[in-house]
Amino acid sequence: MEGLGGDTLSAASPASQWRNDAWRVYQFYLDKTTPHAVYRWIGTLVIAAIYCLRVYSVQGFYIVSYGLGIYLLNLLIGFLSPLVDPEVEATDGPLLPTKGSDEFKPFIRRLPEFKFWYSITKAFCIAFVMTFFSMFDVPVFWPILLCYWIVLFTLTMRRQIAHMIKYKYIPISIGKQKYTGKKSSASSSSSRED
Repeated sequence: MEGLGGDTLSAASPASQWRNDAWRVYQFYLDKTTPHAVYRWIGTLVIAAIYCLRVYSVQGFYIVSYGLGIYLLNLLIGFLSPLVDPEVEATDGPLLPTKGSDEFKPFIRRLPEFKFWYSITKAFCIAFVMTFFSMFDVPVFWPILLCYWIVLFTLTMRRQIAHMIKYKYIPISIGKQKYTGKKSSASSSSSRED
């Protein structure tokens, strides 16, 4: 019994080991890109431009592009939504600050920026590969798909913006929050000195 299990493991071991090593190298370089957000997004824009040129040059694969657009819209909603939706999950207190005197709580996304970028990049790469297989080139009238996607995008964004206004959160944070001190005590002390 031991001999049979050992033979199977040693036969599958080189392929499994190679796959494991390749995954580690891939993960290592993926981790190294984490702090370089601007360069990551520039790379994704280049990949998106290559995909657009491919679709334009072959004049087809509109259904793949439509599916890609729906997937990207889904990712965008996850990126703009809070981790815990106050509408869905009832809690004891407010999750997001509603007044200036409330405690500052940073906005935590349902889909973090790195996963958002990674999913978009992977989606464009998969869609690009799909353009080389004729079975995915379903003949459709692309202006109808484009109009439907624009309507879907508009309605979804309107609902998302209404949600943001209702629960008073902004999903975009630029830079680090800085403490400016107490304004009222600083202005009163300067008026005393005069």
